[in-house]
Amino acid sequence: MKVSIQFGAFHEARRRLETYNTHRKAIRQDLSYGQYYLAGAFAGVTNSVISGPIEHVRIRLQTQPHGAARLYNGPIDCIRKLSIHQGILRGLYRGEVVTVLREAQAYGVWFLTFEYLMNSDARRNKVERKDIPSWKVATYGGLAGEALWLWSYPFDVVKSKMQSDGFGGNQKFSSMRDCFSQTFRNEGLRGFWKGIGPTLLRAMPVSAGTFAV
Repeated sequence: MKVSIQFGAFHEARRRLETYNTHRKAIRQDLSYGQYYLAGAFAGVTNSVISGPIEHVRIRLQTQPHGAARLYNGPIDCIRKLSIHQGILRGLYRGEVVTVLREAQAYGVWFLTFEYLMNSDARRNKVERKDIPSWKVATYGGLAGEALWLWSYPFDVVKSKMQSDGFGGNQKFSSMRDCFSQTFRNEGLRGFWKGIGPTLLRAMPVSAGTFAV
């Protein structure tokens, strides 16, 4: 579902930008790479409406105590309790601002990188994009996945910290800015990159498969 939203929103933004270019230039409608980034960022922002609460629920379920001390009896119970704590926006959608920033940056870079690599290959080898071998498409998709995380990972770290934070007296971070500040103060720059290795290892095949299909 998330992939469908991402690509659907990207192609809608791309279509509108192509129309804008046609009216403005009256010659060609190709997107600039800045516009590819904007189209990808739009896809990310659109996707964040769904990804924010879904990832929040997933993090809560994964980090809760086991056995009798468990807090949630499944996703539906988690959604209900998060919404009760502080309402839909501050409870279920906690960390949504940083989620929007992460998604915009991540998918802006993702689509930009893929389009750049594909266009460069077509131009270098003097072929149509549709004639680029599937193994190259997969490779470029995988590299785009690596770029996605390298350019957005600190946002993801802060998002995860906020969405696993406690409520009431157990809450450590009062805002996104406070979470960034505390992370830097207590862990330095390295605190924003913890876990990047496994993430990059997973990103390559997942992203390659997404574009190759």
